[in-house]
Amino acid sequence: MTETPNPNIIDADTLTGEMRPIRRAVLALGSNLGERMASLQGAVNALADTPDVWITAVSPVYETEPVDSPQDSKPFLNAVVLIDTTLAATRLMDRALAIEDAFDRERSEVLNAPRTLDVDLIVVGDRRSDDESLRLPHPRAKDRAFVLRPWFDLEPNAEFPDEGPISEILARIGQGGLTLRDDLSLEHE
Repeated sequence: MTETPNPNIIDADTLTGEMRPIRRAVLALGSNLGERMASLQGAVNALADTPDVWITAVSPVYETEPVDSPQDSKPFLNAVVLIDTTLAATRLMDRALAIEDAFDRERSEVLNAPRTLDVDLIVVGDRRSDDESLRLPHPRAKDRAFVLRPWFDLEPNAEFPDEGPISEILARIGQGGLTLRDDLSLEHE
């Protein structure tokens, strides 16, 4: 009997010299303080400069009303980045936090406080984690049109783990508060 390889796990031996699987990851970017667009572009550039990370697609940019944020919060710019990576999810999370810190992200006890940059891991392959420092899939992303709509733009047939097609989730939760910004785009090589 012939064994069919898992199409989601690629033998990375020829790329890295080691046997580490390449996983697809979805990252969400957001900014509502300072030079919002420069922060998003900087995050894309930093991800592109990360060893063992290959950007495969970057979504259009959306301007979105703040969700569950302090009352005087300004609108966010949001986008989604698809990557292939051989990094462990914990190392990818460390990189996301380092990128936020490089853009002067201030952490606060206030839930959804305004920020210069937010880099969230939404999914990393089929990895599941419920650790305090790493929750995968991202626990609130399935309820956030500002994550799902840009992801849908890149992968209309994508499925959110344990929830189903993102197209169906978007139909259920709606897309109010999102405005496509045709005048803005993120570059990647």
